[in-house]
Amino acid sequence: MKVILKQDIKGVGKADDIVNVSPGYARNFLFPRNFAVEATEKNLMEREKRRAAIERRGEKAREEAQSTAEKLAGTVIVVHHKGGAGTTKLYGAVTPQDIAEAVKQQTGIELDKRKIHIQTPIKSAGVHSVPVRLHHEVAFDLQVEVVADS
Repeated sequence: MKVILKQDIKGVGKADDIVNVSPGYARNFLFPRNFAVEATEKNLMEREKRRAAIERRGEKAREEAQSTAEKLAGTVIVVHHKGGAGTTKLYGAVTPQDIAEAVKQQTGIELDKRKIHIQTPIKSAGVHSVPVRLHHEVAFDLQVEVVADS
């Protein structure tokens, strides 16, 4: 019996997959727990509509990420952090949260701190290149100038 899964089921398939299972497994386990629906023509059409809507949302998100990346690609973000007098060493490290707040303050663009990937902690003043991944297809390097305040 062919069914459309509503959620991921270990050993069977992922959500929105069309899988072939035994009729007893479908009737006694999948259908009562609302894990799947029968693969009728109506349900297949609904599945295609859902997939098209998800694809449109994904494309829109990619376009928004691309425009944000283009706006931020050429800018240098200045981050002020406590540091020693007359030295480039900082007290602590610059975090993705610090960078996200500086981007919002200087450009007005809200950037999620989880999208900023710092490989090694920034513990010195100067210009640093920080990778930002806004979307799985859109990534760029953000130039961050760290200024040590005494």
